[in-house]
Amino acid sequence: MIRPARPDDATEITRLSVELGYPATLAATSANLATLLGSARYLVSVAAEGPRLLGWAVVERRLSLESGERAELTGLVVSASARRKGVGRALVSAAERWGSEQGLASMYVRSNVARLESHPFYIGLGYFRKKTQHTYEKPLVAG
Repeated sequence: MIRPARPDDATEITRLSVELGYPATLAATSANLATLLGSARYLVSVAAEGPRLLGWAVVERRLSLESGERAELTGLVVSASARRKGVGRALVSAAERWGSEQGLASMYVRSNVARLESHPFYIGLGYFRKKTQHTYEKPLVAG
């Protein structure tokens, strides 16, 4: 069952994030989830099976100066035990539906080159590779 996330899903969202290798903590997930749920720019969906979550997805309404508004799937995590069972497909479909309801013309998704299994998944859903890029990060110092 795909449904909107709730604040009390934070524990399960954290568990799934850690399972996929993200350094998530319950405190950080709870705070981030509260921010996302409080903004109309985001949809956080979960795939629930009773109290246990099988996956989660975040889609964002993004605006860039050069290309305008679009929907971007900024997070998709599916438990290893639920993969290849339609959970990811259902979460992406919910994200696409939300983007369409927002009046957005396209959905973007970024996939780490190291996540080889995700590339054919997105291609199978009708996505095409638009570009390859490097991502850089620099820690910021307060003040």
